[in-house]
This record gives sequence, C-alpha cells and structure tokens, in this order.
Amino acid sequence: MMTVKLVCVGTLKESYWRDACAEYEKRLGAFCKFKTVALPESTLETEGDAILKACEGYVVALCVEGKLLSSEELAEKMESVAQISSKITFIIGSSCGLTDAVKQRADLRLSFSRFTFPHQMMRVVLLEQIYRAFTIQRNMTYHK
Repeated sequence: MMTVKLVCVGTLKESYWRDACAEYEKRLGAFCKFKTVALPESTLETEGDAILKACEGYVVALCVEGKLLSSEELAEKMESVAQISSKITFIIGSSCGLTDAVKQRADLRLSFSRFTFPHQMMRVVLLEQIYRAFTIQRNMTYHK
C-alpha cells in the first residue's frame, strides 16, 4: 500500500477546513497510508529546511510555475510513481512560497492554476484531488 504524505506549513485555523481535511483523510485510508506533517510558520529558509527533512520518496511541490495536470493525468502520474516508490510526498508551502532548494528537490512541480489560493483551501483541494486520483485508478463512480 502506498504511503502518501502531505507536508504543509501552518495550521488549519477554522473548523470547517479541519473537518473537510479530516473527511478526505478518512476516505484516503481505503487507498493508502496517509499522514499530514504540519510545520510551523517561520522564515522561508527555516521552513524550507524543515520541509526538506520531512520529504520521503517521490516529491511533488505545489507551486504556481509548476506543470498543470488534469485529474486523470494526476491519477496516471501517481500510478506510475507507485511503480518506482511506495512513498509520495506532496508539499504546500507557506504564504511566502517555497525555497529554491525545495523546488529543486521536487521530482514534480505541480500547479493547480495560475491563481493563488489560500493555503488552507489548497489543502482541501489537494486532498480531494488525491482521493479523486485513487478513485480514477480504480474506475470508481466518484469521478465523472
């Protein structure tokens, strides 16, 4: 079973974000071992060092200049990653972004849009897309 880790900076302050993330984390349990590592906000360099220490396996960094993928393409990418690594780490940086070292460490730089999203919202969107990717891989009716 694949291990999926979300490394992110900051906390989920509002209960509705925590509830939404908890729901997707629960759903993901059927497909993978899932873990969130929430790091404290600090200077960009300190955050970058902590992010790099938390990375395992194949690393996907979310950044606006990254590659745009469809849900189906993300599902395919995750399936191909599973052939070479049992671990995948997704990274969401702070409002200050990610250091160059983190971006260089990433095996894939992924963008969800050219828009900038609140980081708390992005956690929910990312978890939903990871869940969707697993359902696509298994031809489940969730993805239409």
